[in-house]
Amino acid sequence: MQIESKDHALLDLLQKDTRLSNAEMAQQLGLSASACWRRVRALEDAGVIKRYAAVVDPAALGLRFEAIVQVHLARHEAENVSHFVKAIGRRDEIIECYATTGQADYHLRVVCRDIEAYNAFLEEFLFRVPGIASAQTNVILRKFKSDTPLRGGTV
Repeated sequence: MQIESKDHALLDLLQKDTRLSNAEMAQQLGLSASACWRRVRALEDAGVIKRYAAVVDPAALGLRFEAIVQVHLARHEAENVSHFVKAIGRRDEIIECYATTGQADYHLRVVCRDIEAYNAFLEEFLFRVPGIASAQTNVILRKFKSDTPLRGGTV
């Protein structure tokens, strides 16, 4: 799919506020409502728009502890990797997981109520997952840039 400047502008609007109506987006973009709807539909069909979601503030839910956990696997056998991926998929505290290059095999973004809840997460779950050699915690002190929309055409 060829992404045009109107598509980039449309994506910017949707990333800022998915609750905008089609008519509001069309007006802001200088398009007819039907043309705007067709562009949105084409972006969805092409997989550019994966889904629509609400961005939730963890602290507003009482989740005041956030960390990036660097996980090292003991061995990279398919069974260990598969077990690890399935295990982390079952934990609500893990809100993001990335397989990475560098010293760590995986980086997890973990959100918990407090340090005690995080310690329980480590002791009762993470340290018991077979195949994990080590885990290093980096506590998030402040966020300076988070949930930033991907700016089409500028990346």
